[in-house]
Amino acid sequence: MAIITAAMVKNLRETTGVGMMDCKQALSENNGDMEAAIDWLRKKGLSKAAKKAGRIAAEGLIGAVTAGTRGVVVEVNSETDFVARNEQFQGLVKMIAQVALKVGADVEAIKAAKVGEITVERAITDAIATIGENMTLRRAAMLEVGKGVVASYIHNAVIEGAGKMGVIVALESDGKTDELAAFGRQLAMHVAAANPQALDSASLDPAVVQREKDVLADKYRQQGKPENVIEKIVESGLKTYYKEVCLMDQAFVHDEKGKSVAQAVKEAEGKIGAAVKITGFVRYALGEGIDRQETDFAAEVAAASGQKKPPEDPATVS
Repeated sequence: MAIITAAMVKNLRETTGVGMMDCKQALSENNGDMEAAIDWLRKKGLSKAAKKAGRIAAEGLIGAVTAGTRGVVVEVNSETDFVARNEQFQGLVKMIAQVALKVGADVEAIKAAKVGEITVERAITDAIATIGENMTLRRAAMLEVGKGVVASYIHNAVIEGAGKMGVIVALESDGKTDELAAFGRQLAMHVAAANPQALDSASLDPAVVQREKDVLADKYRQQGKPENVIEKIVESGLKTYYKEVCLMDQAFVHDEKGKSVAQAVKEAEGKIGAAVKITGFVRYALGEGIDRQETDFAAEVAAASGQKKPPEDPATVS
C-alpha cells in the first residue's frame, strides 16, 4: 500500500478542484497513482477540472519572434525570477529567439549557432558566469507556412517579445497580410487563454480519446445505465470534450455570442479576402512540466534556529 503524503493530496486537489478528503480517498483507492486517482474522481462525478495540467513553476522567460511566414517560440530557464528581470538575461532570450528563427527549432543547433565570434552556448555560459545563476535553453518550436503569416502573442510580457507565456499560430492564406496578421494575433491570444490540446478532433492522440471514452462509460455504468444508452451518452460527451480541448471547436474568446473558432475563421475570411487555414499552433507556458524540488520552509527555519522541525499535522497525512 502506497503512503499517501500531504503533498500528493495537495497536488491532486489543485489539479482537480476536489475536496481534500475525496482526493485522499482517490489516492488511497488507486495506490497513489495520480492519473488513476483523477480518473476515479471523474467516474464518481466529483472532478470537473480533471483536464487541468499540473503547472509546476519554473523561472525564466518565454521568447517569441515572427517574420512573415515563419515564427519561433523558445523557453530559457533560470533559477530565480530575479534573473528574469535582469536586462542581460532578457537580451539573451531575445537573441536566442532570433537565432532560432534563422536556424530552426533544434536546441543543439541553436546552441551551436554563432552570434558574432561566439556560439549561443558560449553566450549562455558567459551569462551564467556574469549573473551567477544557472540557466538553460530548455526547448524551442517553429511554425512556417508557404503563403500567409505566423502570428505571435506574449502574455505577461516582461519586455517586448518575452514573458511568462508565448504563443505562435500559423495561418495559410492568399489574403491581405495585414488583416491576416491581426486575426492571427487574436487567435494567438485565444490559444493563450483557452489552452487547446490539439487543432481538431482528428489531431488528438487516439489514446487520449480512448481514455476519455473509458472514463465516461465507466462513470455511467456505475450509475446503472444500460450499454446502448451509455454508447449514446459517450458520443455526446466526446462532442463536449472536443469543445473543451480542440482549437477549432472551442468557443472563440473574442466573441460574446459563443461562436466557435471555426466559425470565427469563416467570418474573418470576408475581411481577409481569401480562405484561411490554421495549420498549427504552439503554446509555451513558463516551467510547465518541470519537476522542481519543493523547499521545506519550516524545516529550513527550524534548522537555522537550531530547533527541530515542527511536527506535521496528522490530519493531512495518512
